Amino acid sequence: MAFTSLFMAHVPDADPERDACLLGTEKYKLYVRLVKGQAQALEVCRTLVKEEGIEAIILCPGFTHKDIAEILEVVGPTVAITVARGDGPSSKISMEAMKKAGWF
Repeated sequence: MAFTSLFMAHVPDADPERDACLLGTEKYKLYVRLVKGQAQALEVCRTLVKEEGIEAIILCPGFTHKDIAEILEVVGPTVAITVARGDGPSSKISMEAMKKAGWF
């Protein structure tokens, strides 16, 4: 049985049905979903935990503490939740690149 996780990122023009993939080996399955907002994030988490047995969720830095708390309520205490956050300089570089790409 593989360790199963989900990486999820906020993207302004995302469609979680279209913008999805699965990478895996015998020991690890990584589901990736891009979502437009919190409502989609909650639905993706609810569905994948139930249908695919997600054991850990990795979130992009765009998720707030409130968002994370809402996800925890949906998935329950048996699913690990982590957030990928960079240091100050890295965050600045990422924000500039996102601005350049038209995210804001």
